[in-house]
Amino acid sequence: MRGGVCAGRDLHGGAVRRETGDRPEAGPPFSPEEAVARALMTGNHAAGHALALAGEANRAARGCAGGAYPITPQTEIIEYLRGFEFSKGRIVAVESEHSAMAVCMGASLAGARAFTASSSNGLAYMTENVFAAGYLRLPIVMIAVNRTLGPPWNIWVDQGDSLALRDAPWLQFYTDSHQDLVDTILVAFRVAEDRRVLLPAIVALDGFVVSHTQMAVDIPPQELVDRYLPPCDVPHRLRPEHPATVGGLTWPRETQHQRHEIQRAMERVPEVLAEARDEFERVFGRRPDGAFRAEHTDDADAVLIACNTMARTLRTVVARRRRAGERAGMVKAKLFRPFLRDALRDAVGPATRVGVLDRNHSPGSGGIFWQEVAATLQGRPDVLVQDYVVGIGGGDVTPEVIDGILDDLLVREHAAEPVWQEVAT
Repeated sequence: MRGGVCAGRDLHGGAVRRETGDRPEAGPPFSPEEAVARALMTGNHAAGHALALAGEANRAARGCAGGAYPITPQTEIIEYLRGFEFSKGRIVAVESEHSAMAVCMGASLAGARAFTASSSNGLAYMTENVFAAGYLRLPIVMIAVNRTLGPPWNIWVDQGDSLALRDAPWLQFYTDSHQDLVDTILVAFRVAEDRRVLLPAIVALDGFVVSHTQMAVDIPPQELVDRYLPPCDVPHRLRPEHPATVGGLTWPRETQHQRHEIQRAMERVPEVLAEARDEFERVFGRRPDGAFRAEHTDDADAVLIACNTMARTLRTVVARRRRAGERAGMVKAKLFRPFLRDALRDAVGPATRVGVLDRNHSPGSGGIFWQEVAATLQGRPDVLVQDYVVGIGGGDVTPEVIDGILDDLLVREHAAEPVWQEVAT
């Protein structure tokens, strides 16, 4: 965003920043001669193109590579990548999602910029290597086009597939639009490959709602992506002159140390993410959102928290109800792992009622985002935190649905078990 004042607050690492559009002073300025090209494209096309730009940006280093296996609704991403003519790179068609991540691991261990995409049961089949890639500290970026896990088989959006990997050592970003998707993919590479982090990253989007719909997107030219993404340097890559093995046996003490190092890397993400967003604004002339984006929460009595495209619908509801005189606010959640608790507490502000919209379900518990929010706000006994399970299996989360949730939250006196959106039969 350039110029003007945004109505919300953008939070990361516990810091509050009001979006004024003022560009940081340091670094090369954005110039009109390098203006981005606006194109009408689907979310899948936009994701594939952003991955291709990132891979091509590493052509002067060790190139790029990725494994490719189709699954609805992400297939078009890997089709796009397979057709892209990389100067120094290769997309390998394999027989399964497990092998697709194995290709990414091999590529990253060779020092290449690595990436792939998957959905639903494909992510589930990939799980063993998802954990392995994280524990090996390989900065792979994977696009997760959220789709309901089966059986019974369902091809529509539900975040249970990527959130099933919440305990894997991966960053997790959730995007609300085509533009947010493109920008977040580039930011994810920069953060993941930073030596202070060196962890893989998932960038998630709503299946069909974003993946197969078209919107106008500002696509940066290769020259600006080259400027933004430094050469990928995996410090522990395999080198012929210094033979080594990976994945050997360790003792409990070494494993505990390794897990602690991963935790410390996660704790450094807020600083690295803030720097990546600053540099993004310097290079591209607009600023992507951070971990949380608070809107109208400074005086809100009730705040709803949502991610992905539900946040866009929520924004219209909150704006309308504030025009009617109600003190409602919202928080868009973008970064799920690491979960920045201080930043969320700041985002919620003084509200005493907080509702969480969860397009996911952990059986026997409730919504997964709600669990994190409730744990974060447990030190505030004045806050009522209520979970609302909505849009499961691709059900519509309409303004009317959110109006009903907000009505319930405003009159609720006590938190209860997760409230499920009524499904018409």
